[in-house]
Formats: sequence, structure tokens, C-alpha cells
Amino acid sequence: MRFLSFRTLAPLFSLTVALSTALAADHPFLGGWELTIPGGGAGWLGVEEVNGQLKASLLWGGGSVLPLSSAKLEGDRLVVTRKNSSQRKDENGKNVTAFTTETITASVDGDTLKLTTIKPRPNGQGEDKADFTGRREPPMPPAPDLGLVKFAAPIQLFNGKDLTGWRLTDPHAASGWSAKDGLLVNEVPQDKSKPHKNYGNLRTDREFEDFNLTLEARLAKGGNSGIYLRGIYEVQVADTYGRPLDPHNMGGIYSRIKPTVAAEKPAGEWQTMDITFADRHVTVILNGKKIIDNQPVPGCTGGALWSDVTRPGPIYLQGDHTGIEYRNIVLKPVLK
Repeated sequence: MRFLSFRTLAPLFSLTVALSTALAADHPFLGGWELTIPGGGAGWLGVEEVNGQLKASLLWGGGSVLPLSSAKLEGDRLVVTRKNSSQRKDENGKNVTAFTTETITASVDGDTLKLTTIKPRPNGQGEDKADFTGRREPPMPPAPDLGLVKFAAPIQLFNGKDLTGWRLTDPHAASGWSAKDGLLVNEVPQDKSKPHKNYGNLRTDREFEDFNLTLEARLAKGGNSGIYLRGIYEVQVADTYGRPLDPHNMGGIYSRIKPTVAAEKPAGEWQTMDITFADRHVTVILNGKKIIDNQPVPGCTGGALWSDVTRPGPIYLQGDHTGIEYRNIVLKPVLK
């Protein structure tokens, strides 16, 4: 997608590619890497040089992008470590926290990584080893001029009557989703006498590239959901009214981009969201206030369906945490 003429952008892209190539030649591990972690889940590795020292951050399936304990070069390999904790019982049957250090070793061939993870088992008996792969994240396009973006006709993603056009991301998961009184509702009842029951996430059948998405959401006290753009970038939907600014707050890009202003309402009130995603840049307007302004999103977030940032994907709604209500879900694709 081009919002400026090719003649205008071509020199910028040429310079970006040249700089990226030179950087990769001197420091082949620097930059962002799209990972397919053991088991097929999505992950992300970011490597940078700060004051002559390597620093690395990792996203491993779910959760947040977190800094790693160490990152260093050993010959032609990158070696990073992270601390893991787990619960186990000691010899007296008491629950204790066990800490282990996982080591991930990577070798690079152009834009491809081959990685191996080795971590001791929590019980101290042996270790687990797994191989996985990564590829270099493509260069970030320049921020689009949103004033020049043209949109196609709006698409009503939810018809207010049933779940036509939607399905679970995992067809084997329990579903709490239904249409009730014109609302898209997720209910997650738990039986306290039984183990915790996990519920599924809901995605559109259709997949999209760049778009504007508007909707309304209502959370109960302590509610937690999320709206995934292209199935990989989570816009947080959570009861964070009154909290200090944080990238895990309502309207933030989960663990990646912090809102510039707190615009969320108290739990129980309908909240409006207006999200534009174009050229890997995101703008979020929450309850009429712009809280993220055309900012680049460097990589996938926790819970992504895959790590490929160039791939079109669905809108998916997180349903595995708490109940949530949505309504008036409308998407306008960007015209190419």
C-alpha cells in the first residue's frame, strides 16, 4: 500500500534497505526476529546494542515482551538466557518455588535463525531441549499519511443476531460466546469444586490487511479481554480505570505501546474504540480521545496466531480471561 508516490518513497526505501543490509553485515543478530517456537506458537526476539553491550527481549507465546537476563556472542552464535520459575513440592510436601535458567542459542544465515533452547527440568532430573526457527522481521515502512488513506464500504462484522462470520480460534475449546439482545457476549462461568475451565477466543472468518475498526465494549469489575488486529497485535481491553499509564492498560498495544493519556471509563460503562491499522502503524482513539497516534508496532504480541507481520489476518476477540460484551463492530478496509 502506498500513500505517497513511488518517486517520493523509492529513495527512502532504498536508504532503509541499504542501512539494514550494512547493519546486518556488521551485527547479523541485531533487530527484530519473528519466531515459531516449539509447538508451533508465535514468538518474537529483539536484539539491540546499548553502550557497546548486547541487550535482548523475548516474547514466548503468551504474556508480555520481557527483557532477557543476558545476551552475548560466542563465536558466530548468539547466546541468550532467561530465568524461569515453577512450583514444586519439597521432601516435606511443601510447595516451593524453583528457579531455573533457560539457555537459547541461535545461529544466523542471512534472514533466517536456527535456535535451540535448553532448560533444566523443575524436578532437577535432566533437561529439556528443543529446536525452533526464526526469520528477520521486514523493515518498518514509514508512517502513513492518514489524511490520504481511502476506505472501502463499512462491513458489519457482527449482525446482532448470531455468530455468523465468527468461529473459535481453537475449535476444541469451550465457547462462552453468544448473541444476546443485540450484543456479542462472552460468559465464562466456573465451578469452584472443579479445576479451572478455559474458554476460547473468537475470530472472524474473514481476514484483513489494513483497516479502520470501530466498536463498543463493556467490562465488569476486573474484566479482561483484548482485540487482536490481523490476529497478532492485541489492543488491550481491561478494567484499568484510575491506574497509572501502562502498556497493559485499556487501549494500549499489549506490553508494546503505552497510551499517552488515560481515557478509560469505570467498569460497567460502554466504551468506544476507534482503531486504524495501516502500514504496521496503529492509531487508537478511546472514548473520543486519541491515546496512540500513528505509532509503529515492532512485532506480534502475546497470544498471536502467528508471528508473520506481513500476513493478513482476522479480528479476534480474547475470551479466555473474563466475561465481556461487544456491540456495533464495524470494519472499513483500506483501499489499495
